[in-house]
Amino acid sequence: MDPRQNQIEVISEPRQSLGQISHLALDIGGSLIKVVYFSVSRDDCTDREGESSANDTLGVFKGDKHPILEGRLHFAKFETSNINDCLEFISSRKLHLGGFQHHENLAKDKNLIKATGGGANKFAELFKEKLGIDLDKEDEMDCLVAGATFLLKAFHHEAYTYMDGKKHFVQIDQSNLYPYLLVNIGSGVSMIKVDGEDKFERVSGTNVGGGTFWGLGRLLTKCKSFDELLELSHRGNNRVIDMLVGDINGGMDYSKIGLSSTTIASSFGKAVSNNKELEDYKPEDIAQSLLRMISYNIGQISHLNALQFGLKRIFFGGFFIQDQPHTMDTISVAVHFWSKGEAKAMFLRHEGFLGAIGAYMSYPKNKLAHNQSMQIPLAASYAADPNYNPLNADKESMECSVYAA
Repeated sequence: MDPRQNQIEVISEPRQSLGQISHLALDIGGSLIKVVYFSVSRDDCTDREGESSANDTLGVFKGDKHPILEGRLHFAKFETSNINDCLEFISSRKLHLGGFQHHENLAKDKNLIKATGGGANKFAELFKEKLGIDLDKEDEMDCLVAGATFLLKAFHHEAYTYMDGKKHFVQIDQSNLYPYLLVNIGSGVSMIKVDGEDKFERVSGTNVGGGTFWGLGRLLTKCKSFDELLELSHRGNNRVIDMLVGDINGGMDYSKIGLSSTTIASSFGKAVSNNKELEDYKPEDIAQSLLRMISYNIGQISHLNALQFGLKRIFFGGFFIQDQPHTMDTISVAVHFWSKGEAKAMFLRHEGFLGAIGAYMSYPKNKLAHNQSMQIPLAASYAADPNYNPLNADKESMECSVYAA
């Protein structure tokens, strides 16, 4: 039934008003700000510039033990360099005015919003000045793991592999979820070994990540935004710039060591021998070469860490991925090649919002729960259409419940 045909009824116990359910959390990274907020009002679902499009909300009902608020989590992102756009978005939606969580040891006139990421410290005064709110900082690693674990446990179609241009969604056995390696690709890359609920360790990382791609890409292509650079890379041909095994080996594979003729032997290697200047190369070819170089190295380093700890399952998150075929293909090929097919690279549909979801869940009186009666709609295109982009579909909001404990 179309939820828009139903009258939304709001029911809550006297001591559990809607204002007690906090509905906004932030992950403020070096490159991007990720916003997660909860809504029960259809007014919150109207598309606006700067926000992911959202679907209708689904109402409120009373549970056996606690009030259960039914609605949707919504997702939006902004470049950190344009933080004022984020502030304006929050202000225009009045997201900072409702559902504040008061800590008992703080003055009750202090409005706190949960936030994670380095920017929660850096921009704390700005949020206070512009919106009159205090950012209550949560540990970044705690939030990443909490967000990933919730998604993997709550949604059957959250994780998927990507090989040969096709997605294959993976059913995660809840009894066999741990251990796994979580690779979060933000401005830099963190690699976290997760052994169980609240049991994890950051085991490695690399400074060559999304910030490297965006920074070098901006210098080399003059792109004005991260999304523009990603789109540019999608149209490029890295073989114009990258030196392949076949270029060295007379067009032949190096089968003895398992290298095909199309394997990249040296990223940007052809720029050494070609008598060309930067302006002689197409920006899209540069962008794709850069994307593949960084993606492959992240995939290889991830495998080495998984190998060290005997992990067969690697989940990749972070906004660097953004459902881009070249990114996922390169990471998958790297993991598959170096592990000799024993390890799998898996991606998450809500990959960029792990930290923000974890921050949202850290409110003392919030408890997210997947409503089994309202599954995320499934379509054949999920597994069959390699061009399916969850950023443009149901990824932008998810049905959920918030239990007011």
